[in-house]
Amino acid sequence: MSEKKPGEKKPLPPAETISGLPVDLLYSKAPEGLDDRLGKPGEYPFTRGVQPDMYRGRLWTMRQYAGFGSARESNERYKFLLSRGQTGLSVAFDLPTQLGLDPDSPRSKGEVGKVGVSIASLADMRVLTAGITLEQVSTSMTINATAGILLSLYVAVAKEQGANLAELQGTVQNDLLKEFAARGNYIYPPKSSLKLTTDVIEYCARELPKWNPISISGYHIREAGSTAVQEVAFTIANGICYVETALKRGLAIDEFAPRLSFFWNVHNEFLEEVAKFRAARRVWAKLLKERFKAQKSQSMRLRFHAQTAGSTLTAQQPENNIVRVSYQAMAAVLGGCQSLHTNGFDEALALPTEKSARLALRTQQVIGYETGVTKTVDPLAGSFFVESLTDELEKRVWAYLETIEKKGGVVPCIESGYLQSEISASAYRQQRDIESGALAVVGVNKFSEANQEKTPLMRIPEKLGQVRSEEVAAWRAQRDGQAACRALGELEKTVREDRNSMPAILASVEAGCTLGEISDTFRRVFGVQVEWTGV
Repeated sequence: MSEKKPGEKKPLPPAETISGLPVDLLYSKAPEGLDDRLGKPGEYPFTRGVQPDMYRGRLWTMRQYAGFGSARESNERYKFLLSRGQTGLSVAFDLPTQLGLDPDSPRSKGEVGKVGVSIASLADMRVLTAGITLEQVSTSMTINATAGILLSLYVAVAKEQGANLAELQGTVQNDLLKEFAARGNYIYPPKSSLKLTTDVIEYCARELPKWNPISISGYHIREAGSTAVQEVAFTIANGICYVETALKRGLAIDEFAPRLSFFWNVHNEFLEEVAKFRAARRVWAKLLKERFKAQKSQSMRLRFHAQTAGSTLTAQQPENNIVRVSYQAMAAVLGGCQSLHTNGFDEALALPTEKSARLALRTQQVIGYETGVTKTVDPLAGSFFVESLTDELEKRVWAYLETIEKKGGVVPCIESGYLQSEISASAYRQQRDIESGALAVVGVNKFSEANQEKTPLMRIPEKLGQVRSEEVAAWRAQRDGQAACRALGELEKTVREDRNSMPAILASVEAGCTLGEISDTFRRVFGVQVEWTGV
């Protein structure tokens, strides 16, 4: 063993990103062939962004995710945020609404209005959107298993307002595959869920040309513990499946692909996140051009909404989350997002208060109007490190996509538990590193404090469940019961005949049927999915 010479420095240990990508001490030159991969902003392969002028032309949509309690309370929050400069709505729904349960269902007890707004009928959607002209606002609804129902409720209210449906703008998440892989808020088996997802895509292509019928979501995959590479690879694999299913339905690729959108997490490793967004755009562009033979440039663009990482928020020293959210938001902007939600600093403890929601919005506004990063397109382009990370991420994403393809595609990979196992293994490694101190979390395993000031929290009153149960019962009592029964019967017939369910869902909500009743109709036809329990 050689002895260390006087004055000789000890060799530095190897470094890597939070997702395990190697990091050199110094990057001295650009990766070979970089110019061919970069392209120009607004042009294939969109590494540098989907618009030629990006934020010089228009800032991203500042879309704060909000919804809690009753429709009336959430409506007040939306109007508050809009009055403070928010430029788009983003609706959070409670668990019963997400799982196709009316508030008076025994399974809804204790969950009504807790993690989002409770919506069960056309009356609720009218209240939720009261005083808001739907034709003049872009609305995102984070809803999956019941996406078709919530979209139909929204369309029904827009029709009542006299809106031109061709001008309605917004998004439904409608991404059921990621629910099976990572989040768990599914109702029906994968293939039946995929049918309903495709119904919405087809309906929007024909009836709502400015609406995004799906937000293919990596956010929840990352929240479940995946790496950045897995987030991109598994999400794009889901996107491939949605495209293939729509093509089998008879849609032309350029008929629906321009309205496909994505939803990414913004995690802690700042430059890795910037590189992740750039790599994702490049992979999707190549797939749409080379594999699916898209002709329109718009079909190849990966447009995305981003949200700062809820999983990185800490209950300890919650004010630290203000800093985390700020630099995560900056990463999303430097990575070229089209819309952004910034989390409230208190969300590790409860739903955000009005104060923390306002501060989260102000964070975006400071970045957009004060920092100067919007004055030039893709300001980090050409960075030796960022470009190397982008290349490495892309290479590893393609490797995962090849593996998924060899296993038969994303649905077999979900049914076998492959995707879930990959995510679980990554989550375990990350938690182990936090507990050992190898991965620092300020205020938790580093610079922790014994005593903390209490943070004021938002509380949802328990009586809300009873109030909402009475409201939905009153709605059923005043509607035309025979018309509702006929509509549900026609819906069941439509589904059993394997026709597009959206027109029948819209007719059902307009006839006064509730979200739970429509979901129960699907349950009778499709059955329900049993939870995957792999290890």
